[in-house]
Amino acid sequence: MFWKKLFASAAPSKSAYGLPEGELVYAVGDIHGRIDLLLKLRDLIETDMASRPHENATIVFLGDYVDRGFHSCEVIDALITMKIAGAKVICLAGNHEDMMLQFLADPSEGQMWLGVGGLATLASYGVYLEEETDFDALLDASNALGSVLPRAHLDFLKGLDEHWQLGEILFVHAGLRPGIPLSAQRRRDKLGIRREFMESNYDFGVKIVHGHTGVRKPISNQLQVAVDTGAFATGVLTAAVLQDASVSFVST
Repeated sequence: MFWKKLFASAAPSKSAYGLPEGELVYAVGDIHGRIDLLLKLRDLIETDMASRPHENATIVFLGDYVDRGFHSCEVIDALITMKIAGAKVICLAGNHEDMMLQFLADPSEGQMWLGVGGLATLASYGVYLEEETDFDALLDASNALGSVLPRAHLDFLKGLDEHWQLGEILFVHAGLRPGIPLSAQRRRDKLGIRREFMESNYDFGVKIVHGHTGVRKPISNQLQVAVDTGAFATGVLTAAVLQDASVSFVST
């Protein structure tokens, strides 16, 4: 695979980035409306977590919870109420959540969202629309979504963090722009960058764990971990398992 070759060519300046001692983190890739896979992976994580000695456990969801699959509403419900015994749950923003919010704020920009899975998200909330439609229909659909979207879902979408860091590991939806300090990174890059990040061997001083760019199998090297295994199309939802400086994977 093209991206796999790019990952393999990375030349890090440090042999291993890791988590603080006693920390265990599961980083979950793009769910895209597959509630069935989310619930299955949750159970697999619970089983795996019970087998690993640790002091603190965290489940990090890397964004793109909505679109493409047919149960975006149910996925957000599950994430809001997600409880895994002994673990903290963190949810990060993905570009598809941003597109959904943009459709609510300005439906004139919604045609692109509809073409990348927004129609399925609308349907999950009981709002039905054709992919090719005029502005009046987009406006009606945006208003309809706004009227049925639970307040808890809106607060969830608006409250998602852009990234999270623990020790020498940084979790983000898409990646970072090479050569720019973390404090100066733009939201649009953290949620949407692809080629410039994937082709770079740039060492940000942390290992970056991300989804967004699809890979046939989860990939890990000294600089990056990629876990978007295309759950919507493949039926494989993946979590990276990070402990100390080691990385392994749990998949449906």
